[in-house]
Amino acid sequence: MKKLLLYSLLFCFILPKAFSQDKHFTQFYAAPLTLNPALTGAMEGRYRVGTIYRDQWRKVLENPIRTFAIAADLRFDAPGKRVKEDAIGLGLMFFTDKVSVVDFSTTQIAVSLAYHKSLGSDNRQFLTLGLQGGLSQRNVNYESLDFHDEFDGSSGYNFQTGEDLPANNFSFSDFNAGLNYTAVVGRSGNVFAGLSLHHFLQPQISFYGNGAEGDKLYMKVSGQLAASIPLTRDNRVSLLPRFLVSKQGPHMEVNTGTNFRFALGQYGGSALHIGSWLRPVRNDDGFGLDAVVALLGVEFSNVLIGLSYDLNLNALQAKQRQGAFEISITYLGEYENEEILCPKF
Repeated sequence: MKKLLLYSLLFCFILPKAFSQDKHFTQFYAAPLTLNPALTGAMEGRYRVGTIYRDQWRKVLENPIRTFAIAADLRFDAPGKRVKEDAIGLGLMFFTDKVSVVDFSTTQIAVSLAYHKSLGSDNRQFLTLGLQGGLSQRNVNYESLDFHDEFDGSSGYNFQTGEDLPANNFSFSDFNAGLNYTAVVGRSGNVFAGLSLHHFLQPQISFYGNGAEGDKLYMKVSGQLAASIPLTRDNRVSLLPRFLVSKQGPHMEVNTGTNFRFALGQYGGSALHIGSWLRPVRNDDGFGLDAVVALLGVEFSNVLIGLSYDLNLNALQAKQRQGAFEISITYLGEYENEEILCPKF
């Protein structure tokens, strides 16, 4: 009975957000093509393959909420004279999110294109425009849901429902755009600033397909700001502050904090990342602190591995604090140890 009540509460709590709000990753820079299309091809190599997995509310749910993305992108020289290091980025991303309590899922495949324009002959500043288009599908399994007219009065939900249910899946096209500015500051410091617009055509997302105004997917506006600040003259210890703010309809989310990067080995080819930040949010019930995040990352040669844990401060049960675990793995092909600017994690 307790589980039935909990699942009912989760159904009411999760579905409005699942239908109207976006995916999000704590390690947002480990999933750059989901964060800002202008980050396509922003890498220290010629190609990049990355994956990220998020596991949420495992302590409460038998089957936790799972989010997974995998992406690959290329960076190649722009045609023309090579006075400036202009580049083009081309990427492909696949994403899936599943709320297993009610067996509701979202999948998407998207292609992105970005042009990295050098703002000077010294190639210390770049301005990038990125565009992304994709096809999304949403699906719900009605067999996982019980309706009041299915109850037989004694042993369970054994009757057929008389509810007029629409088709259990539909697809829609979706488009995103973004700008990103990167610059070298001093000898080895970097700064990154980005702005992205997701769902700027506000596609219809109703299973009924009736085109009502309230069935549109809210456009999401996201701003990103990050930096790499060397704390030692040999750049073996760096401070990596991160700030992300996103607004979608009446909802707003902020991620703010910092990572420390410690170079390892004689030549600093490997590194350890340790970080923490906060995530305040604003929903219909007001503004408050949603989670505290801890991150551990390992960087060696051309491989990046990140682990993070979100401790949610608003518990669904009085005696439990819910959390989310993430793991990301990124591989950089034809790695170039040059000042091609790219934030990590």
